[in-house]
Amino acid sequence: MPNAVRCAHLQSVRTDRRNTNGCEECLATGDTWVHLRLCRTCGHVGCCDDSKNRHARNHFHATAHPIISSIEPGETWSWCFLDEVFLKSLSPDSNSRSGT
Repeated sequence: MPNAVRCAHLQSVRTDRRNTNGCEECLATGDTWVHLRLCRTCGHVGCCDDSKNRHARNHFHATAHPIISSIEPGETWSWCFLDEVFLKSLSPDSNSRSGT
């Protein structure tokens, strides 16, 4: 069985609290989004890659905050941009978990 891919950036998970109830940049400009993602380092809420503005990814490129979580109802996954790996449900103290 192959080795499981692990995330080396779980120490960056500091919050599960969102700054806003919608994409911060889209709200400021009056734009729309498809799905929302939460930055687990600072609480920034950005729109997903299926949205035309891709603010969650842009936030990663601007800040190097590596892990986002879906905040869509019923979704519990997270993504590490640096390791390009999906993660199970995370809590603010996830740096003690395996990340797989």
